[in-house]
Amino acid sequence: MLTVVQHSNNIPDSLDQLVVERGLVTQETLTRARLVQSETGERLDAVLTRLGLISEHALANAIADATGLAVATIASYPQQALDLANVTPRFLRDAKAVPLQFTPHGMDVAFVDPFNPFPIQALRFASGQKINPIVAKSSDLESALDRLYGAVADYNGEIDSEADDVDLERLKDLASDAPVIRAVNRLIARAVEERASDIHIEPNEDGLAVRFRIDGAMRDIDPLPATMKLAFVSRIKVMSGLNIAEKRLPQDGRLRLAVRGHDIDLRVATSPTIHGESVVMRILDRSNLALEFETLGFDQITLNKYLPVLKRPHGIVLVTGPTGSGKTTTLYASLSELNTTDRKILTVEDPIEYRLGGISQTQVSAQIGLNFAAALRSFLRQDPDVMMVGEIRDLETAQVAVQAALTGHTILSTLHTNTAASAVTRLLDMGVEPFLITSTLNAVLAQRLVRRLCPHCKESFKPTQDALEAIDVNIKLQSIVTLYKPVGCDRCGHTGFRGRVALLELLVMDDAVGQLVLHRAEAREIQRAAIAAGMRTMLEDGIIKAEEGQTTIEEVLRVTREA
Repeated sequence: MLTVVQHSNNIPDSLDQLVVERGLVTQETLTRARLVQSETGERLDAVLTRLGLISEHALANAIADATGLAVATIASYPQQALDLANVTPRFLRDAKAVPLQFTPHGMDVAFVDPFNPFPIQALRFASGQKINPIVAKSSDLESALDRLYGAVADYNGEIDSEADDVDLERLKDLASDAPVIRAVNRLIARAVEERASDIHIEPNEDGLAVRFRIDGAMRDIDPLPATMKLAFVSRIKVMSGLNIAEKRLPQDGRLRLAVRGHDIDLRVATSPTIHGESVVMRILDRSNLALEFETLGFDQITLNKYLPVLKRPHGIVLVTGPTGSGKTTTLYASLSELNTTDRKILTVEDPIEYRLGGISQTQVSAQIGLNFAAALRSFLRQDPDVMMVGEIRDLETAQVAVQAALTGHTILSTLHTNTAASAVTRLLDMGVEPFLITSTLNAVLAQRLVRRLCPHCKESFKPTQDALEAIDVNIKLQSIVTLYKPVGCDRCGHTGFRGRVALLELLVMDDAVGQLVLHRAEAREIQRAAIAAGMRTMLEDGIIKAEEGQTTIEEVLRVTREA
């Protein structure tokens, strides 16, 4: 489908003239973009959109409005590449062009910059066809190029990826090849656009397998050829400040990249394998960080119980759950709630995932003896009101946290336990005295993440009695009238899910639970006492969210059966 935009009579001669005349950027901003372009060698349109000076949508519409050309949509791109023997994928990438279809009047071709006459003339000469330009958005066109011609079809590097004697200068040359730079940048941009949390690059005999983790699930992406192994990994290592000559030891680094106008932080970890180095990049996109409790999955009932204990002037609040259950995000949301001008807030983390304004954040450094306990002790001399400890891993850290809470500080931290009640018994097992736990522990919040149903395509259905009985005999099954299932559409990548939501279980320390702790009761007894006092379990919270259409009952069962 092509969208035709009405145009004015005065057609600019170039993209530079267009963006200034239309008021999309000032002349000073254009000059700055030109300086960046001269340093990076990128096209002007790429610089303008990457720096966030103009959105792709606004740029495409402005070009279409000025020229009267149609605007290509995602559906405009063909399912298979057109047969053009004399046109190489590398030329199309350099020209930012994709042939769309043959017509009785020539060939429709999508261009990001149709003002540039040279690609149009070259395509006319190579194909023997009259070229009908169509305006394209850069991200749509690049995705089509990757799909139709391969992500690295323009790479001609030839080197034995398993060789151990490649010298440092050769590695640097490989990492600085323009096709390699473009391939790495495109992969990261695609991962950000598809809301991936991690990029996995895994070497094998045939090349590099690439997978994204999206909404907690791994998804295969187009693989990279074997000739790309060394160059691709070397480029990532250069960007993240790692030693490109060291391939025998794991390395950790960090890099920052501008994607579609905002900065993205990536935490990079490499590891040697028998087929080469494996790379995992954790994407830390501050723009997608949701720090509102309602967005995370807190309903008003849970929030009305959590906020009062969070805002107590002293005591410990723990968030528990396995790795990847959203504990750090919940802690950041809690810190944001407490982050007022009248509070001094300090954190010690391993690693620091996101930078929070107005909060002093410290990175653990085992090499110099700066562990959680040491940092927490030093914090006590900084006159803090609130301290966040990334994780209570041992008795020493637990004891320092307890002492800090006893002396009038609020402590937030995490534990790796399956339920809220088992966090209490974990502290006992570490060696913390029961009377200290009852004196300092305000609440424990246990959580899991489930995939959120896509709001645009989910469908409701009435579950059968057999399906309901498979849930849990302790739940009032008769009250469940409607559930929802995933369908799949363009907005969710045809998975039926978009984003994640937390299932929560909040245990607030009261007299009944305190007495059980003093007697070193088991987690099951503490759990029963908390439920009797009104605690909603994760399963119950999940069923409520399934009834509301936030997730599926299968997702709820998947995570709560492990709890």
